[in-house]
Amino acid sequence: MTQDDASLTSDTPHSKLERGPRRRDVLATVTVGMGCAGACALAYPFLDSLNGTRSNHVGESDILDVDLSTLKPGQQSVVTWRGWPVFVQKRTPEMLKKLQDPALLQKLRDPESRMPQQPRDAANWHRSITPDIGVMIGICTHLGCVPTFDAPTQAEPSGKYLCPCHGSQFDSAGRAFKDAPAPYNLPVPPVTMISDTHLRIGESKGDPDFDIANIRQI
Repeated sequence: MTQDDASLTSDTPHSKLERGPRRRDVLATVTVGMGCAGACALAYPFLDSLNGTRSNHVGESDILDVDLSTLKPGQQSVVTWRGWPVFVQKRTPEMLKKLQDPALLQKLRDPESRMPQQPRDAANWHRSITPDIGVMIGICTHLGCVPTFDAPTQAEPSGKYLCPCHGSQFDSAGRAFKDAPAPYNLPVPPVTMISDTHLRIGESKGDPDFDIANIRQI
């Protein structure tokens, strides 16, 4: 091949088209990575606040009443308590059945909720004071990201939580999977059921001395 032929070959439109997508792919990958890192950096204050930098005592301003009347089975709503996102979830019978599945329990780090990530009255297989209502602080115990809720479907009736940045996974009771980065279950705040359709976050009748600052985070 002559020098002119080589020059012509390297500058053909086909060659440029091959290089273009590669550069765009790299840029897209970097952009996604930076976006995820940014989201986790913004989430870090949530995690830091759970490690005791806030006031440990719950006052009147820390009491939040939540209306459950519009929450349908399989759905979740997000409220803010003490500046933290809190997931309030209404579970279906299928979700409750899955939470007790021996095959699932073998995949979890702390299936019996032995670590102090919740008040005593929520240290059970459903991690709540009533099985069909779940309440969890929505902060991943790995690096403080906010997990997303995969609502139950016909194909996957159990529902679960996924960390968008580092791949941590939790079941619908907020229990961490072994093969993912998060070392602990999602925290559970103190909760009291006022009625069948209303709950109170910030108060626990079953564990009145519970201190959210004492949870085992990271």
